[in-house]
Amino acid sequence: MVYHLRIADLPLSERPRERLMESGAKNLSTAELIAILLGTGQGKGKLSAVGLGQYILNQLSLYQRDPLDVLRDISPVELMTIPGVGPAKATTILAGVELGKRTFQFRPNARAIIDSPQAAASAFSHELMWQSQERFAVLLLDSKNSLIANHIITIGIANETLAHPREVFREAIRQSATNIIIAHNHPSGNLEPSTEDISLTEKLLESSTIIGIPILDHLIIGNGDHFSMRENSNLWDNL
Repeated sequence: MVYHLRIADLPLSERPRERLMESGAKNLSTAELIAILLGTGQGKGKLSAVGLGQYILNQLSLYQRDPLDVLRDISPVELMTIPGVGPAKATTILAGVELGKRTFQFRPNARAIIDSPQAAASAFSHELMWQSQERFAVLLLDSKNSLIANHIITIGIANETLAHPREVFREAIRQSATNIIIAHNHPSGNLEPSTEDISLTEKLLESSTIIGIPILDHLIIGNGDHFSMRENSNLWDNL
């Protein structure tokens, strides 16, 4: 894709809006998504909207963090230090970022059915998705996997000390939960389970067998995505 061309000069198959309609938003690059928000580039033949989107990402990478992580907390004034980004473009981008955050943080209604890792991740997202510290939480479910409550167990590093089985199951017993789903976040956005994560899951699964309240899954959540240990059968079946 030639970033210096205007969007109108690109073939229809390469235009971000048309690609989103054809392939879905998840298949667009971050630069293309920003381009849709921007609408236009720098003008005067300098950069297309896609080119400006990529340029913005390159400038944000100078913070020595992932550009998306920078976008999550950047101020309009900071964003406007990037050439080609004025108040209109800065506020449009940040409005899009905030809308995305609120979507992930949406709390499902009480008694919502939690029937998939995605549904569980959505239920956890308000408390876990964008936090800068590790948090360990539990979803309390009834016999039909309807949501009873979402309970934060610890704030800090999720390990065997801070997420002790008695703390995990105390609220489940108090609220007569039939099943639970546990989760913690990785502020780094790396969803790969650590050795400590696996060890903690093994310990909690052993306790769940004794107490009689099954753990349906252990999710790792971060930066708009999640990892389900249950869906990874090679991992879950060996716990």
